Amino acid sequence: MGLYRASPKDGAAWVTGASMGIGAELARNLARRGYTVFASARSADRLAALAAEELGPGSIVSLPLDVTDRAACREAVDSIVAQAGSLALAVFNAGTFFPARAFKLDAETFDKAMTTNFDGVINGLVPVVEKMNQVGRGQIALVSSSASYGGLPKSAAYGSTKAALNNLAASLKFDLDNMNIRIQIITPGFVDTPLTGKNDFPMPFLMATDKAVEALVAGLERGGFDITFPKRFTWLLKALNLMPYSLYFPTVAWFTGANRRKKK
Repeated sequence: MGLYRASPKDGAAWVTGASMGIGAELARNLARRGYTVFASARSADRLAALAAEELGPGSIVSLPLDVTDRAACREAVDSIVAQAGSLALAVFNAGTFFPARAFKLDAETFDKAMTTNFDGVINGLVPVVEKMNQVGRGQIALVSSSASYGGLPKSAAYGSTKAALNNLAASLKFDLDNMNIRIQIITPGFVDTPLTGKNDFPMPFLMATDKAVEALVAGLERGGFDITFPKRFTWLLKALNLMPYSLYFPTVAWFTGANRRKKK
């Protein structure tokens, strides 16, 4: 038998950052596939509205949570297992973007990005691995970003936290494979969500949220380590990062218009 792939018959799914955007649509998609989906975010009202949707054959359970609260994350995982019996799939999607510019560097920006985007994953990942190891199987996915592949304008804080997730997942995979726990990294390009709606620059190959989630779920079911979409954009970024830096920096500066932007 190959490495484990999650199924609704094996237990519940947990999605963080589920109050809007990719997280909310992913919760819906998994519920339609038969999962009992525990949806977590800070907004209890949005989660309650999501849980009230009639999706079938599965369901969504509201589980309000601040992922930066380590004790609360452990309590949330205990609650899921107590209610559902087992946790088969965990998708750590919660994250945020804080622009970082060299002409107004602020250590707090990096602290906030790391606390949510990296520590917020660790806080849930540790108890999830413990529970999955107890039953001898599980599937975990970390939502990173194609901004993790290399340095991009404004992304010094965001991109570095996402790159840390890539390294984390790749490093843990060696042990988790032996524990029959599949770990995957998700590196999307631009997806039409409230977070990307704040961007003030062109977003090539922008994907609708439902199409992005379809690609994400297909990747979960295929089981490969790297789930990336849309490939025509993310593979371009991967190719750019194979360039020597003498070509990489002017190419990215031209592509993003970084050298033409006013300092604001």
